[in-house]
Amino acid sequence: MNYDFSDNFKSLAPSAIREILKNAGDPSIIAFAAGNPNAASFPLSDIRRLCAEILESPAALQYGTTEGYGPLRASVRERQRVRFGIGRDFDDTLITSGGQQGLELACRVLCNPGDTVLAEDPSFIGALNAFRGIGARVVGVPLESDGMDLEILKEKLDSEARVKLIYLISSFQNPSGICTSLEKRREIYRLAKEKGVIILEDNPYGELRFRGEDIPTVKSFDEDGIVIYSSSFSKLLSAGMRVGFVIAPAEIVSKMTVAKQTEDVHTNLLFQMLCHRFLTECDFDAHVKGISELYGKKCGIMLDAMQQHFPGGVTYTRPDGGLFVWCTLPKEIELLPFVRAALSRGVAVVPGTAFATDTSRYTEHSFRVTYATPTDEQLVRGVEILGEIVRESL
Repeated sequence: MNYDFSDNFKSLAPSAIREILKNAGDPSIIAFAAGNPNAASFPLSDIRRLCAEILESPAALQYGTTEGYGPLRASVRERQRVRFGIGRDFDDTLITSGGQQGLELACRVLCNPGDTVLAEDPSFIGALNAFRGIGARVVGVPLESDGMDLEILKEKLDSEARVKLIYLISSFQNPSGICTSLEKRREIYRLAKEKGVIILEDNPYGELRFRGEDIPTVKSFDEDGIVIYSSSFSKLLSAGMRVGFVIAPAEIVSKMTVAKQTEDVHTNLLFQMLCHRFLTECDFDAHVKGISELYGKKCGIMLDAMQQHFPGGVTYTRPDGGLFVWCTLPKEIELLPFVRAALSRGVAVVPGTAFATDTSRYTEHSFRVTYATPTDEQLVRGVEILGEIVRESL
């Protein structure tokens, strides 16, 4: 039988990252490709204890409300307000099944097929495919070392039709690892307000800073109800729990709640209860500080190895937090043969084309690596192998 797929999904390909991971499951592979948190960051003893206490009652095994477990919504709202200045009287909170669901729901309730989403280029492939799956047009705005190119953003806001959203990962961006500067955050907000466009701020890595000073989120200075803020517990407690949250104007959250009802009814209740108990009964800030220190150490090992083993023609970002480093090859080296050669020698990296807003025109010779999950020894050996392949290719 010939299957006639919807127009929105005909052109969507599987995630290149997931396809690479299928081939990189061998424990002998140095997994620079995955965006997984380090298993050492999981607070296993507290999770075991809290789960046992929660399951003394059957409440966690029942249906829950779509908006989310009430105590968790309240504890998330309070922590974001007190620690990060996020949330106003006009805002509400929705618990989502991971951070990505928040991105998809926001686009789903605001965008019609053919509407435009302006996104950093490169950007998170999960979000880009979610937007495309809804039928939105994704238009890229090139990234500079401190965030979007503002001149091109202004040009796109003026020239592109039906712009509904500006999507940005404000801190330790995936895949580049960069942070948008405070000056650019304020200017993006000003431009969005001027043009009547909603900002979708994705911030799953913002708390994982291991160097430098925190930068206020765009949402923290939202006095006009134009920012949807999406984050997650995936990198702070457990990726497998799939618990995220959105803080946004109540009118938008109301529509997102209706959309969520048609997708999964509600987020896993046991894990919502677990997140709430951990937030309110454990030292969450100390836990996050410990994870950040772990990643800071690993990032330092990877960057030192790159300085030692990469030829001068290879450039790379130096993140102050998060999970990723973005590397760019000399132009004479073809990207995909390089990626295949690395995998054949036991190192899995993600080609930059996987993060392109427009793959038909994307020529960047870049790839993404992570320092989060490999051992310290693998970080050094993996970078050494990549450096050897560069030298051989040159």
